[in-house]
Amino acid sequence: MITVALVLGTRPEAIKLAPLARELRGRPEAVRLEIVFSGQHPDLVQPVLDFFGLAADHTLGAMRPGQGLAELSARALTELNATLARLKPDWVIAQGDTTTAMCAGLAAFYQQIPLAHLEAGLRTNDPRVPFPEEINRRILGQLAALHWAPTRGAATALAREGLPLGGGRVFVTGNTGIDAVLIGRALLRSRPMCDPDLLRVEKFRAGHPSGAFVLMTGHRRENLGEPAREACRAVRAVAGRHSDSLFVYPMHPNPLVRATVKAELGGLANVLLTEPKDYPVFLQLMDWCDAIVTDSGGVQEEAPALGKVVLVTRARTERPEGIATGHIRLVGEDRVALEGELEELILARRSSRHQLLPALPYGDGRAASRCVASLLGENFMEFDQPAQPRRHGPA
Repeated sequence: MITVALVLGTRPEAIKLAPLARELRGRPEAVRLEIVFSGQHPDLVQPVLDFFGLAADHTLGAMRPGQGLAELSARALTELNATLARLKPDWVIAQGDTTTAMCAGLAAFYQQIPLAHLEAGLRTNDPRVPFPEEINRRILGQLAALHWAPTRGAATALAREGLPLGGGRVFVTGNTGIDAVLIGRALLRSRPMCDPDLLRVEKFRAGHPSGAFVLMTGHRRENLGEPAREACRAVRAVAGRHSDSLFVYPMHPNPLVRATVKAELGGLANVLLTEPKDYPVFLQLMDWCDAIVTDSGGVQEEAPALGKVVLVTRARTERPEGIATGHIRLVGEDRVALEGELEELILARRSSRHQLLPALPYGDGRAASRCVASLLGENFMEFDQPAQPRRHGPA
């Protein structure tokens, strides 16, 4: 039996690590699992764990009000290092590109514990986009002994870098975020969410059957300020022209994000500004919507599995596979481009023209089982991305 410390700190990490945690917990004869929560997103992680039937075994106190990246990194590294020294696991698992993940990788390195990196190999090749995530994931790429690459493209990026320190083995697993979407959608069908904003969305859509429903998010540091204002102004212009279409914006807790969104989009009858949504409620909104405007990486992966168009308010994406299927469209900081794409989508919805069908460029729902197979040395068959993704179908 091996002991595995699975480290998470943010809601996206919790979502993508939940299927893997469930898979590991299902192998008690082979694995002793310790879930370590750094505390980076103290209010957002617990509802995700609850939804997937999980609980943290160790909760740290990495987050402090108003602290910067340096303070968060120092505190997370110190606390994770002490926790791993006490637990002495055989493996540490970190996901993605957050400060928690980067610090977990360094702490594992300091304790000479092998690291498995989930969602390895994503690259924009621009250290400022996304910031600081691009550098975090590159650091993890140098440290990992096991690289769980979601796609063949991510594995190729790792091969180009030569893996000089971790050396490690690369496995193309698919993305566990798709496992989470498929598990979550099944759970929602058996126990639908009761949320006041979901009821408001249902009521608006019932009264405006020809209108579109657009879901929005935004939180990237590089988009704070003028880029966020421009995106909101584009939405405001389109919302003003299409009163039968609904725009829902669950606002990130960052006060800078919230101030911009409220100033630019507040007071419009067909724009609903809400508090951040727990994962199951947000998943329900994604399943219902016609399109999504976001700078989120995870949403870019999840939306194609639900057949949704994603207008990405970033100049580059480390997830290009969705561009090939037609689900991801980069609009960057261009207000005119975003306004034009939204207008086109709303008109297409009103005229009942063709829409995108679901596609699985990022995973097929079996990524977690592949990760466990590679960790335990069992038979492994890598994720085979669809060679000819289905692009369109009848509305």
